[in-house]
Amino acid sequence: MNIPHKSFPIDDAHREPLRHLLTALADDHLILGHRHSEWTGLGPILEEDIAFSSIAQDQMGHALGFYSLLHEHLDAPDPDIHAFTRQETDFSCCQLVEWPIGDYDFSLTRHLFFDLAAGLRMETLSLSNFKPLAQLATKIRGEVKYHMFHAKTMVSQLGKSSDETARARMQTAINRQFGLALGMFEPRVGEQLLDEANIAPIESKWRDRWLEALNAVLDGTGLHIPDPERIEPVYGGRRGYHTEYLQPLLNEMTEVFRLDPQAEW
Repeated sequence: MNIPHKSFPIDDAHREPLRHLLTALADDHLILGHRHSEWTGLGPILEEDIAFSSIAQDQMGHALGFYSLLHEHLDAPDPDIHAFTRQETDFSCCQLVEWPIGDYDFSLTRHLFFDLAAGLRMETLSLSNFKPLAQLATKIRGEVKYHMFHAKTMVSQLGKSSDETARARMQTAINRQFGLALGMFEPRVGEQLLDEANIAPIESKWRDRWLEALNAVLDGTGLHIPDPERIEPVYGGRRGYHTEYLQPLLNEMTEVFRLDPQAEW
């Protein structure tokens, strides 16, 4: 993605809140992109193997876009350095994206939860007063539209399946991950300032729209979400508290980079 190099002024009050937002977005897409890539060669059918591989590639590109904004406008390191040299506690990804791929029903449900949220985020951010973010979100929104088409299609087919086992496994995956999915909307540092400046909404606004959209997606499939008022959101990821699964993934994904960080590819 080509991000404009023109300098856009950001006052001191909004620098750190914007840094937190962009880092969370970048880290979410980077880590889930790596998780999706693990389906390469393992998909239940060839089309799903290809679909998850393609989505993973898109998400890596999205992560690069957000890291580039941090580098060009907020004095963050080069995207590769930023992505591959931080400690686990410096990552701001939600815990949902960290879990291993598990069975297909687990990954498909996570794909639906995440990309539905990503689509809503990009729709709003495409109108952001921070123009470089608005431009990037507009590009990403077009790709996420196809991710959502894939997720909705597969979830609908399995939810409406005559195979009771398939339906039961999908419902179990939804129930199991719902608290993790709510963790995508963990409140951010300074989010109220960005909301007031029309740069990005507070997370609770995105969560409410996501719940409404998710219910609409599942309507008629025979699947349903748990009562959000009875499920504890899994927070912590935005503040550097992660699952046991993140560090091994970071070790694996940075292995080649750490051999020679100065190498040019």
